[in-house]
Amino acid sequence: MTNLIYAAVAIGVIGLLYAAVLYHKVQKAPKGNERMREIQSFIKEGAMAFLKKEYKILAFFTLLVFLVLGLILPLGKNVSSLNAWLTAVNFFIGAVLSALAGFFGMRAATSANSAVANAAKDHGMNKALSIAFNGGSVMGFCVVGLGLLGLSIVYLLEANLPGYNPNEGIQDVINGFGLGASSIALFARVGGGIYTKAADVGADLVGKVEMGIPEDDPRNPSVIADNVGDNVGDVAGMGADLFESYVGSIIAAITLGVSMQMPLSDTNNPLYNIVESFASYEESRVAFALFPLLICGIGILATIFGTLFIGSGEKISPHKSLKIGTYITAFITVVASIALSFFIFNSFRPFAAILSGLLCGILIGIFTEIYTSSEHHYVKRIADQSKTGAATNIICGISVGMVSTALPVLIIAIGTLLAYYFANLYGIALASVGMLSIVGNTIAIDAYGPIADNAGGIAQMADLPHEVREITDKLDSVGNTTAAIGKGFAISSAALTALALYASYAQVADIKMIDILNPSVVVGMLVGAMLPFLFSALAMSSVGKAANVMIKEVRRQFKEKPGIFEGTEKPEYAKCIEISTASAIKEMTLPSIIAILAPILTGLILGKNALGGLLAGSLVSGIMLAIFMANSGGAWDNAKKTIEQGQGKGSFEHSASVVGDTVGDPFKDTAGPSLNILIKLMTIVALVFASIFGNGIFG
Repeated sequence: MTNLIYAAVAIGVIGLLYAAVLYHKVQKAPKGNERMREIQSFIKEGAMAFLKKEYKILAFFTLLVFLVLGLILPLGKNVSSLNAWLTAVNFFIGAVLSALAGFFGMRAATSANSAVANAAKDHGMNKALSIAFNGGSVMGFCVVGLGLLGLSIVYLLEANLPGYNPNEGIQDVINGFGLGASSIALFARVGGGIYTKAADVGADLVGKVEMGIPEDDPRNPSVIADNVGDNVGDVAGMGADLFESYVGSIIAAITLGVSMQMPLSDTNNPLYNIVESFASYEESRVAFALFPLLICGIGILATIFGTLFIGSGEKISPHKSLKIGTYITAFITVVASIALSFFIFNSFRPFAAILSGLLCGILIGIFTEIYTSSEHHYVKRIADQSKTGAATNIICGISVGMVSTALPVLIIAIGTLLAYYFANLYGIALASVGMLSIVGNTIAIDAYGPIADNAGGIAQMADLPHEVREITDKLDSVGNTTAAIGKGFAISSAALTALALYASYAQVADIKMIDILNPSVVVGMLVGAMLPFLFSALAMSSVGKAANVMIKEVRRQFKEKPGIFEGTEKPEYAKCIEISTASAIKEMTLPSIIAILAPILTGLILGKNALGGLLAGSLVSGIMLAIFMANSGGAWDNAKKTIEQGQGKGSFEHSASVVGDTVGDPFKDTAGPSLNILIKLMTIVALVFASIFGNGIFG
């Protein structure tokens, strides 16, 4: 049974090798004329410059936390110095792999954009789609390959430590890996989100609304910063986000599988017969730990097969082509999961929990599309409301975002109950694993969007034929919907993962029951429910401050260099890139630090039970707020594009929709997607530091 870990290692390597093959294809694709290659180099240099500055700060943060874990954890109950330093090492590995996933994905995306524009010019829609998807797939396979390989190697290394039994201690130290991934993800998401939206808001409000020039017009000084932002926010930030979700779900399943206190005499436990079928309880713990790793391995192989169908049919629309790839991937994963469930456990129950999560993710994707796609009623209603101005556009968009929380939350609730029925708390963790088993496909579809968006910008700035921009706009519009689906997928998986990690925290902290009549617990719940709002406010305020500086700079350049507007002078693109970079690096720190310190201070001051209340409160309000923000932002964006394809740019309705879209930008690309990291990060911080929490100063 233990030897199956080598299969997980091998599949992780296969995923990375496939990413390398796709990267080579993207690099070989023709990049177009000299002007196109020049613009692409500006975007690439700006993106890598931001990443370099961000990673310098994260390197210092990683070293600091590494030392804190190694030195502080032994002060808690029943934590050996060996386990503390193993936790610190796992933290370091998780942080480094998360950063690498973002780095490789960014390199591929910034190489693919001009190739997509050139393919649209020379070959048409399907070739452009294929290259854009390959560019996004590099990120997808780096995330799943590095995640699966990293966790598998951690398990193997600790299995071979002298005198160390991974099946006894892995649940204590592997959470460090998740903490590293979560920490980097939050910084990357917040920093990237602030960068991209500062540039986007500046470009939209001054360029489109005030000056009346098209999006991606080369005369706009912030246009390159806007294109850079698509990569640092929606590629590197999103990749780190879903890397954290992916490994978090696996870690939750391993932790619960290995540490479950399951009396063999409890015949009411749905896993009773499974445990009884093993030769020993120790052997069953190994099976529970390896099963989620192997399920994710199946997902990687299925995703590789599914990518072969993207862009393969000349008469198939981009949206339908991407859906076909997703459904093929999901089908293969389901069939293989049945076989694996019976092979390891001789039972359908683990598979049923996996299936409940997978179906939950697909259904949430479908409903997210209904609320955010321009083909459906809700987006058309927002576009129609724009006829009476920006105020009615915004009111309608907020209402759509609010109503969009209902069905996803009900689906998550049903999925949670089914998963628990089939396999207890372990089943909830498996549901999250099932949902994220095909995340390589989800990330590829999500990252394809900003690549297509960049390709449209390059087509505009390089004066390519209008037909090219029509193709890239079509790909970008589909990308907006797929990005919204990806965010919905990440948010719903965050709910299930956080629930599983929450159960792990209760076990590690030895909490039998959290009494909501306890004043400390009530205080914890109230503070926890408040934190997502405070976090979102700080993130959006940061976007506002950075955008304010950007707007002033763009206005200054237009005023002091009138030749820019006539096309006789070149804008200072580098100045706007510097503003976005400096603002993002400066503003990302406070929200991220709050997310890390809040659970630690609550646990120390109010105690472990109050911390349980805090985690519950943040989970409930965070999920609602994240769904609301992501869907309203996506709906505003596609309402604007609907108007552009109808009444056209420059109309009264279009100006109103640009304002709505600008409001939605920090909703969907900064605060909203960061919230799913927030709720998991706080839970995993609580889990890692659980040993140092007691009853608090009021206990």
